[in-house]
This record gives sequence, C-alpha cells and structure tokens, in this order.
Amino acid sequence: MLGKHNAARLQETIRSVETLTRFALAVLALASGVYTYLGVRGILDGSATFVFFAAIIYSAAVSVAIYAFWSFMLRFVPLVVSGTQRAALFLTMAFGCVMIIAMSSWLNAAALAGSAATEQHLAVTLEGYVADLDAAHGNALAAQSLLPDVQRAAERFSRLAEDERSSGALTGTTGSGSVVQLLTQMAAQMTELGNSIASSRDEVQTLFTQGSEHLARMRGLVSAPGDVAPRADQFAAEVVELNAVVSALQETSVAPSVKRAAQDLSLGFIAPVADGGNAGLVSRQDQVMGNVRTSVEAQSLALSQAADEILAEPKVEPRRFTALSSADAVLRYWSDFIPSWAGAISIDLLPVVLVLVLMVVNDAMRRESGSLEMAETMTAAEMLRAMALYRQMAAGPQPSAEELQAAETAMAPEPTVAPVEREITPDATVTPLESARKRGDGPGRA
Repeated sequence: MLGKHNAARLQETIRSVETLTRFALAVLALASGVYTYLGVRGILDGSATFVFFAAIIYSAAVSVAIYAFWSFMLRFVPLVVSGTQRAALFLTMAFGCVMIIAMSSWLNAAALAGSAATEQHLAVTLEGYVADLDAAHGNALAAQSLLPDVQRAAERFSRLAEDERSSGALTGTTGSGSVVQLLTQMAAQMTELGNSIASSRDEVQTLFTQGSEHLARMRGLVSAPGDVAPRADQFAAEVVELNAVVSALQETSVAPSVKRAAQDLSLGFIAPVADGGNAGLVSRQDQVMGNVRTSVEAQSLALSQAADEILAEPKVEPRRFTALSSADAVLRYWSDFIPSWAGAISIDLLPVVLVLVLMVVNDAMRRESGSLEMAETMTAAEMLRAMALYRQMAAGPQPSAEELQAAETAMAPEPTVAPVEREITPDATVTPLESARKRGDGPGRA
C-alpha cells in the first residue's frame, strides 16, 4: 500500500506541474523566436518591409517547431519502457537538438553577441593594419641607415681633396690638380646621394604621421558607442586611406636609388688625365687616382650590398578589409563568446532537462506500483483459488477428492441469477382504474 501511495503522489504531482511545464516550454520557444528574429534581421538584405516579414515568418516557424518537438518528447519519452525503443527516441532527440542548433541557436548567439563580435573583428583587423604601417615605415627608414655611411664617404673624399690641395698629402705637390679634381668630384657625388636620402626622411615622417592619424580614428570607431554597422562603414573608409599611405611609404624608399647611385660610382668612374709638370708627378697622380678608383669601387660594393639587403625585405601587401555580418562574426570568433553561445543553446535545449525528469519520475512510478499491479486486476474467484492452493501447499498431505471438489465448487464463479418476474396482483388498498373513474377519483375527474 505504501508503494501505491507513493505512485499516486507522483502521479498527482505530475498532473499539478503539467500546466507549468507547458507554460515554461511556451516561454522558452517564444524567447528563442525573439532572438532568432533579431539574428535573422541582421543578415537579411532588402527593403525594410521585406526584412521585417521574412524575419517574423522565420522566427515564428522556429518557435512552433521548438514547441512541437519538445511537446512530443515530453509526452513519449517518459512512457517508453523498452531499452531499444528508448535508445531510438534518444537518438531522435539528439538529431532534433542538432537541427534546433542549426536553425536557431547560432542566430540567438548572433543576437546576443553580434555587435561585440563585429567589434572584435574590427579590433583584430586594426591590429593587422597597425602591423602593416609599422612594417612599411620600417622598410622606408631602413634606407636611412645608409645615410651615415654615405656621409662618411663624402667627408673622407672631401678631406683628402683639401689635404692634397693644401699640403700635397697624396702626390707630394700642393695645388689643385687632377687628383684634387677627382676627389672633389667623388665627394660631390656622395654628398648629393646623402642629400637625397636625408630629404626622403621628412616625407617618410609625414606619411607615417598621416597613417597614425588614420589608425587613431579607426581605434575610436572600434570602441565608440552606438550601432556597429555605421561604424563599420566608416572603418572601411579609413582602411582605404590607410592603404594609400602604406603604398606611398613603400614608394618613398630610397634603397633602389642608393643601389643605382652606388653602381654609377664604379661603372661611371672617369679619371681625369694627369696634368703634372714632370714625369714623376704624372706617375704619382696616376697612382693616386688608381687608389681612389679602388676605394670608390669598394665603397660602391658596400653600398650596393646594403641596398640589396634592404630591398630583400618583403614588401607589405595591401590588406583587404572584409566586412562581416553579426552572424558571421559570431561564427568566426566563437571562442571569444562561449558564454553567449552557452546561453543561446540553453534557451533551445533546456527542455532536455524536463524530459529527463519526467522519464525518471515515470520509471519510479512504475517501480512503486509494479508489485500491486496483479492485485488490482485479480478477481474474487482467482483470489479464492490462490488461497486454496496456498492452504494445500501449507497443509502438506494431499487432499481427498471430496476436498478438491469442495474447493473447486467454492472457487467456481457464482451463477448469474435471472430476475424473477413477479406477477402483480391487485392489493386491497389499490383501487382499480375503472372503479376510480366511476367514483370520479382518477385522472379522468374534471
């Protein structure tokens, strides 16, 4: 009786929470539909009317599908007892959960974290453009590292020319001759190359400042409040301007010019004719000009190698900015928004818990009422027969034929007694109808 009482209480409790279960399921389906509407509206294109009605229809279909699916699961899964059939229902429920996630949960996540995911995309893209600007600026400044070498070479040639002119340090004869002319020419060429490198520094700095300003505005757009879609459009416009600055920085590199100038130093070397007054001076001038030629070739080789190293650096390829919808951004950066994904999926799959609770409760009810199931359906004849068999087993010796006959007679169902039709005889207190009419006492009396 205790098991039957517990089973009755469980059954009564299930009936009492049935309305609450339906209400909770309806609320969850409605919430999923609302967030699905917000997610669909963010990815559809077209007129405002078209987007509105398309999103409403899709979200309504999702809500109805979720409510119907979980209603079926709540009804059937707790009632199935067979292990094979229950496994088939669990497999069906898992397949339905995957379909619900595919048609609703990712859109719910887009509605919950779409704006944040789009801002995340803008922030990641901004980091890439910062790296591009730094790389282009570094390549442009790399050519500036050649300026000290060029300036030292120009000063050395100029100093040698001055020493030769004032004291004849190279040929032993003072004055301006062929050696002084050659050294002055080399000093002028190196000075001109140094001036071209130095003049590019200001242009590089100006372009870098412009690029930094674009990056500052892009950072402001990433963190600014308000709708993210207009900010993404402005961000794309800033990207176009920044790419132009990066390309200009790469064009301002003087490394190619340095390489060409260095090659001209050796290939275009023209030594003047020795103009000494005697053969000894002419010989010394030729020897000094040969040394200058060797020095120029060495300087040219060093500058060419340095320029080649700069030119070997990879160029910065223009980075394309791809605008993402909120749903695409949530899918791409899903690992950064796991709590939003968990909430979006929980809205759709929370009824799984209700299904499992009902399944456990129904199993408990079946266990509690299983021992009394035969007693509830046993007839009186079956009970008497069972009692006779029990007494027979407990007594030990076999009963006689008369006892068996008596037991069978006792356990036999009672014959159905037909109702006896009794003849109704007139009683003394009953007045016949005709007599009553004659006296005027019956229903015929006026």
